[in-house]
Amino acid sequence: MKEKIDLDSVRCTAHHMAINDTMDVLSGKWKIRIIGSLGFGKQRFMELKANIDGIAAKMLSKELQQLELNGLVTRTVLDTKPITVEYELTEYGHSLQPIINEMSAWGIKHRERIVKQMSAK
Repeated sequence: MKEKIDLDSVRCTAHHMAINDTMDVLSGKWKIRIIGSLGFGKQRFMELKANIDGIAAKMLSKELQQLELNGLVTRTVLDTKPITVEYELTEYGHSLQPIINEMSAWGIKHRERIVKQMSAK
């Protein structure tokens, strides 16, 4: 007799696996903020560092390398003196923009809710 496969369980497992994969790629405190910043266009390293409050240069460099390895960011070295390096989202990286925009919208609403609750006290 064949075992009956619970399709809901299979879908749930696939769903959780996909969420886990996404979290692995975007893990940490900085990657989502880097992607969000690059969503406004290409930026030089120091521009990115200035736009992302609190990130150290070493951490930014590490996170950019990981984003590049995952195909989300491209690094372009310009032939200038001194050498200039620009970063921008790849087409694949831009596919994350709807997620980033939804997170931003949720964050705005959440902050407004908390401020409203705090001022009501």
